[in-house]
Amino acid sequence: MIFVDSNVFVIALRYPRDRNARANAAFLAHVRERGDAVTSVVNLLEVCGILSFNLNERQLRALYRHFARRFGVRVVPDEREERAVVPAAPAELLALMTSKMSLGDAIVAVALLRWAPATDAFVSWDARHFAGKLSTGVVTPAQFLDRQRA
Repeated sequence: MIFVDSNVFVIALRYPRDRNARANAAFLAHVRERGDAVTSVVNLLEVCGILSFNLNERQLRALYRHFARRFGVRVVPDEREERAVVPAAPAELLALMTSKMSLGDAIVAVALLRWAPATDAFVSWDARHFAGKLSTGVVTPAQFLDRQRA
C-alpha cells in the first residue's frame, strides 16, 4: 500500500503546466492501476482548501465527495470516524515537530501512522520534508515510478 500526499493531487488538479506534471500524471495513472493507494481525510481537506479559492460551493463539495473515485484511492479513515481531522494529541504532534516538521506535515505524518500503518511508501513532491522522519520509505512520484521500472 502507498500513501499519497496532497501536493500530488494539487498538481493534477490545478497546475497542469508544472515541471512535474508529466511524471505526476504517470504516477497517478500507475496508482489507479495498482488499486492500493490511500490518502487521508486530512490530505483531502487540504486539497479542498487549496482549491476552494477557485471553486464554488457545489464544485467544492463534489470534489470532496468524488475524490476517491476520481483518483482511484481510498481515503482513510472512513468519514464516519470521529476525530477524523486531527488524529493526534498535541504531545504527539510536538514529538514530530522536534524533528523539524511543520504542523501540517506533522498532522499528515500522524494520519499515516494512525490510519495507514501498513504503508510501504509515502509519496510526496515534498519527500525531503519527511525523509528520515517516518518509519516508511519516503519518495517523490518520479522516484517511485523509477523504482517500479527497475
